Amino acid sequence: MASYDLTIRGAGIFGLSIAWVAVRRGARVQVVDPFGPAAGSSGGIVGALAPHVPENWNAKKAFQLDSLLMAESFWRDVSDAGGVTSGYARAGRLQPIADEAALALARLRAETALALWQDHATWEVIPALDTHWAPHSPSSWLIRDSLSAHLHPRQGCAALVAALAGKGVEIRTEAEASGQTLWATGAAGLADLSAGHRRSMGAGIKGQAALLAYDARGLPQLFAQGVHIIPHLDGTVAVGSTSEREFDDGASTDAQLDAVIEAARIAVPALRNAQVIDRWAGVRPRARTRAPMLGPWPNRPGHFVANGGFKIGFGMAPKVAEVMVDLVLEGTDGIPVGLRVEDNL
Repeated sequence: MASYDLTIRGAGIFGLSIAWVAVRRGARVQVVDPFGPAAGSSGGIVGALAPHVPENWNAKKAFQLDSLLMAESFWRDVSDAGGVTSGYARAGRLQPIADEAALALARLRAETALALWQDHATWEVIPALDTHWAPHSPSSWLIRDSLSAHLHPRQGCAALVAALAGKGVEIRTEAEASGQTLWATGAAGLADLSAGHRRSMGAGIKGQAALLAYDARGLPQLFAQGVHIIPHLDGTVAVGSTSEREFDDGASTDAQLDAVIEAARIAVPALRNAQVIDRWAGVRPRARTRAPMLGPWPNRPGHFVANGGFKIGFGMAPKVAEVMVDLVLEGTDGIPVGLRVEDNL
């Protein structure tokens, strides 16, 4: 039997990204997922890599900023290695401003962004744009940031699979553990982690999204009417998503998605007649703290956890991969408070 330094359970965005960074550092890695790559929530269609607002700074926001700034080179290297594009583009984001109170807050955040984001990115208030892609703004003002990026989640995972294949790593449906074991198993993994503890460490939250046939490639993503509107580089537009705590079927779409599609069409009239070409639903893992959950599995020596990506998993993945490989392979713990497994106990 082959010997490995690291066995990764779960071939979603966290598992695949950690495998890629580990292999690039020379580790022998196997990735195991009974359902195949991107079979869970990582096989979605939205892919908004958007920052938290630049205020009330904390370790989670600083970690996310680092990861978003790492993303361009991370995805370029992945695509170059495997010959498959991730659909990554850092094209920024536009958001309408509702009223005078929101306008004052947005301007205050523009000032704090100067200190927190420095010269890495901008957050600014601009007059509403008279173009087919700009969302309607009741105040006639928009927020524009240059940090937001997007990719197509399925393409991103496919690009990682191809890059790993180029290094001799296949995604196996089953295999014996060898070396250290890292668990990146999504909502099911949160349930396993919670077993034996007095309270839940997290849960699955259902999301629904749709893909529209509309070519807006190269334009910024939008956040309007509570909906993310993502112009993918393949000439489609993704809109989503819902956040459902209670659901009977995590894989089926319903009238809640119809409402999301309608909200997107109200925000951007150019989408009014765009054909819906795909509908998606999945269960995303949300840790109790709502931040990614990283570190050793309590009371299980040699086992580690990377879970809780929820809505920001793809944006957090480059930094998550780096700190988890540092920990698992080199014994260096750079995981900040607020993103540690024990923070959820």
